[in-house]
This record gives sequence, C-alpha cells and structure tokens, in this order.
Amino acid sequence: MTQEIALKSLCDRPYELLAELERRGRTVSAQVSPESTSAKEWVGVALRMAGDLYLVAREETREVLGVPASVTRVPGAKPWIKGLANIRGALLPIIDLRQFLGSGVTPITRNTRIVVVNHREIPAGLMFDEVLGFRRFAEGEFSGEAPPTVAPCQRYLAGAFSRAEEQWPVLSLRMVLESAAFADAAA
Repeated sequence: MTQEIALKSLCDRPYELLAELERRGRTVSAQVSPESTSAKEWVGVALRMAGDLYLVAREETREVLGVPASVTRVPGAKPWIKGLANIRGALLPIIDLRQFLGSGVTPITRNTRIVVVNHREIPAGLMFDEVLGFRRFAEGEFSGEAPPTVAPCQRYLAGAFSRAEEQWPVLSLRMVLESAAFADAAA
C-alpha cells in the first residue's frame, strides 16, 4: 500500500514518476534467479499429417494459410506438386507433403492448412492435415531419436520432444526442401 501512495504522490511530477518506476523495475529484475532465465525453451509449430503429430521449428515457418481457392496446375510436374497459388501477388508452389513422402494424398477439409516455409531460396507452401498452434518444450525434453511415423519421413526428422506419454517428432522443412527428391519435381 505504501508503494501505491508513493506513486500517487508523484503523479504531478512525471520525470520523477518514471525514474521511480525504472528503479522498481531494476530491483525486481535483480531478484529474478539466474537459474530460471538459463533454462532454454524450444518453440515449434504443432502439425498433424497422416494421423501423426509433428513439430516444425518456429524459425522454419513463415506463415500458415488456408488452402487457396484457386491453384493452377503445373504441366509436367509430379503429382505431389498441386500447382501455383497467387498469395498477395506472389506465386507460391503448393506441395502435398504427404503425397511427396509416399503416404497418400492429403484430404482437403476445413482443417487443412498450408505452411509457408521460411527459406531464402526455395519458396514452398506445404500442405498439412491440420495445424495445432505453437508448442513449447524445455531443451531437456529433446531426444535425438525420433519415433516411427506413419508417413515415411525418417530422413527428414531431426529428433523428437517427449512430454508425459506423448512423443513429438521434429520435422525439418529445410531438409525436405533441400533434398534431391524435392528438387526432382519433373514428372
């Protein structure tokens, strides 16, 4: 209560009020234990594909879109390349990742989403059954060994995070886009 009164008494002196707020902020920051700030956190986007849950590093995603209403087929391209979509004036190749991996065609439902990959050289929008949002994990929950998945994507997995009974394989979109199989898009 005394702190409130002290701040109220400074309401006519804005400079002194700001100085007091800064002093209090520094005091609180100094009281934070260094152990709590040293625990690193990994943030990823949770996805569903072919019935399995996956994580993609937040840094590898640019945005998440609904399925575009109009996709223009590319003649002579493999069937997993659904076509090109005009996204805010830029052409974006739409890729059915599930079909690319050989695990069937992704059904288009109201939950189907396109994840635009954050890659400087290769523009691509990858189709997923569903995007579940961000998931946060402590670095201690990471394991270099990924669990088996329905879609044959082991070569594109970069480990997994485990929490309770759930295992979340980490799918590397960069590894997918830079693979020789992805570059071989001509039918």
